[in-house]
Amino acid sequence: MDRAGPIVGVGELVWDLLPEGPQGGGAPFNFAFHCHQLGHPAIIVSRVGDDELGHRLRAEVNDRGLTDQFVQTDSQHATGTVQVQINESGQPAYAIAENVAYDFLEWDRRLEELARSARAVCFGTLAQRCVESRETIRRFIQTTRQRAGVVRVFDVNLRQQYGTRDQVEALLHLADWIKLNEQELLTLRRWFDLRGGDVDALEQLCANAPMRLACLTRGERGCLLWNKEDVIDDPGIRVPVVDTVGAGDAFTAGLLIQVLEGSTLRQAAEFANRLAALVASRRGATPTINRVEVEALAPDPTREGNSV
Repeated sequence: MDRAGPIVGVGELVWDLLPEGPQGGGAPFNFAFHCHQLGHPAIIVSRVGDDELGHRLRAEVNDRGLTDQFVQTDSQHATGTVQVQINESGQPAYAIAENVAYDFLEWDRRLEELARSARAVCFGTLAQRCVESRETIRRFIQTTRQRAGVVRVFDVNLRQQYGTRDQVEALLHLADWIKLNEQELLTLRRWFDLRGGDVDALEQLCANAPMRLACLTRGERGCLLWNKEDVIDDPGIRVPVVDTVGAGDAFTAGLLIQVLEGSTLRQAAEFANRLAALVASRRGATPTINRVEVEALAPDPTREGNSV
């Protein structure tokens, strides 16, 4: 297969302060890591402080097999952190530090060159809460348009009070795909007056923007995917949940790499659900998982997927 050009995650790179200890995280980093460990060249674009946490986070990126070449250093702002609490069902709650290094991502020639070579880019809302990073990330996305066939994935990833209607609307018009969870869909229903069932809501999101694919993740109930040719309802796989941190990022990575490899959308959805389930069954957002494990995770034969 042609794997020319890297897959890029652009946005926040943080320390997730989990109950069992700190772990490198942030949705773009989690996404890039899973693309990398599944055999695709992947890069994280972000910014950390010139502090002990930043130095350790660079080492964490390298230890995970990724380059920190596109992780900028900020001498004025601290490295980002997120306090993560996990409830009894494995669901996380986040307390996100503000005015940290990734809020001040700067545009430069190296980012321009990377954007022109990228095969795909994934971005969200959190790292666009401040003007400087927002302008840099949007310029990066726009620059990818100079390369034919680039897939631009908008992972909505609403956190706390961050992310606004206007911000989401602008990003919808920059994306080829949108990925969101059920809680985020409820918010978008209110913001954009989306009517009907979930399929109707996804179709309406895409009708008003140039997107080709909408993906709704539903935890243990799998995913719902909409495009103009098909609607796929894949029920997913039940696993003993340790925590769900990063499961959605793994889903996005799994779906993207399967599509890039030429799988059907149904095959991609099944693979992505398996990968997300394995991540939810282990601690942290970036456990080491290989393709053999993903492909060996058998779905429940009583839970058939459907095209609807």
